[in-house]
Amino acid sequence: MPKPSDLAHPSVEAHLRLLGFGYRAKYLYRTAVMITKEHEPGWLDGLRNPESPVRGCKISSAGEMRPEGREGYRTAHAELLTLQGVGPKVADCVCLMGLGWGEAVPVDTHVWQIAQRDYKFGKGKHRSLTQATYDAIGNHFRSLWGQEAGWAHSVLFTADLRVFSERLTAKVDVLEVKKEEDENNSRVEAHSEAHVDIKPEIKSEDAFEKKRPLAADEVKATPVSRKRRRVLTRI
Repeated sequence: MPKPSDLAHPSVEAHLRLLGFGYRAKYLYRTAVMITKEHEPGWLDGLRNPESPVRGCKISSAGEMRPEGREGYRTAHAELLTLQGVGPKVADCVCLMGLGWGEAVPVDTHVWQIAQRDYKFGKGKHRSLTQATYDAIGNHFRSLWGQEAGWAHSVLFTADLRVFSERLTAKVDVLEVKKEEDENNSRVEAHSEAHVDIKPEIKSEDAFEKKRPLAADEVKATPVSRKRRRVLTRI
């Protein structure tokens, strides 16, 4: 991973555009310049969650969890907002995925809709996505999932995207079909086993009746011809 100083060279912006970064290339370059010139080395790592430090550093407590998140998270979020092109959502993305603050909840209109539709976030009080609404949605998710609110939000956001929801629906349909096939196969096997158990008994009884010789009194009682009766009696 390049250091901020590696991205502070004047040729970086043009190179990033060639790599497909588009309008973001300007912000990446200017942010790298700001971090390099205005902050001491290691400043960005200093914003990390001490419970999720960089390799080689000791783990320490991140403090008490509050509705708005732990103090270190709020400090990191505020510091990131001073950088070129960084707004509340980008700052929360960096806090969550880069600095280890699990309670950071990146909010956009999509997440706002999920909060209203599925998690009883009031529609009346918040008619547009203002800063107050942004903070209220984050606090609402943190009240539900605490220090893991950001990762819970990421799962909800991904599952609600059309491309992923269609995959999940298709997977559920396949599992249901497989379950139904397994149940049908089990019924067929059970029926076959019952049929196999009964059939030999019937066959053995028939064989016994066919092979057993008739007694003399049974021969007399049987309506056959005299010639046939004499033969049977001799047997």
